[in-house]
Amino acid sequence: MKRLALTLASLTLCASAFAQQVTIHSPWVRGTVPEQKATGLFMNIEAAQDVRLIGGASPVAGVVEIHEMSMDQGVMKMRQLENGLPIAKGQPVELKPGGYHVMLMELKQPLKGGDTVPVTLTFEDAASKKQFTQQIQAPVTELGQQHGSGHDHHDGHGHEGHAGHKH
Repeated sequence: MKRLALTLASLTLCASAFAQQVTIHSPWVRGTVPEQKATGLFMNIEAAQDVRLIGGASPVAGVVEIHEMSMDQGVMKMRQLENGLPIAKGQPVELKPGGYHVMLMELKQPLKGGDTVPVTLTFEDAASKKQFTQQIQAPVTELGQQHGSGHDHHDGHGHEGHAGHKH
C-alpha cells in the first residue's frame, strides 16, 4: 500500500512538472448558431520547453483536433495537423482565426456568448515524448462580437465551412 501511495505521489509530481511547461493565455471559443456542429478554440501558448500540441478533449465536443487555415492560390483551406503543432521553448504561438486553431467538432449543444467551455489540451514533450494534459476554461464569444484582444472574429472564417467540415 505504501508503494502504491509513493507511485501515485511521484506520478502527480511528474504531471505537475509537465503542466508547468506550458502557459495558456486568453483562450476563447467562437459562439455557434443552432445546428452548427463545429467551431474554433483560440489562444496564445507559451512553453518553457519544446512541446507539441497534439490534441484535446471537451465535454461539449465529440472530436477535438488541431488545425491550420492557409491560403492556396487564393483559396482558404483548412487541414488537420496530423502530427500536432510544435511550440518552441520561449517562442509564443498564437492560435487565431485564419491560422492555427483547435477545432471542436461534433458539438453536443449550441455555444452562446457568456458560456464557458472546459477543454483538456494534450501536449507531448519534444525530448521525452511523454504526453501531458492541461485543462483550460475558455469563454465563448458571441458571433459577430469582438474578443478582448480587439480582433474581429467574425471574419468569414468558416462558420458555414466548419459546420460541414468532414474528415
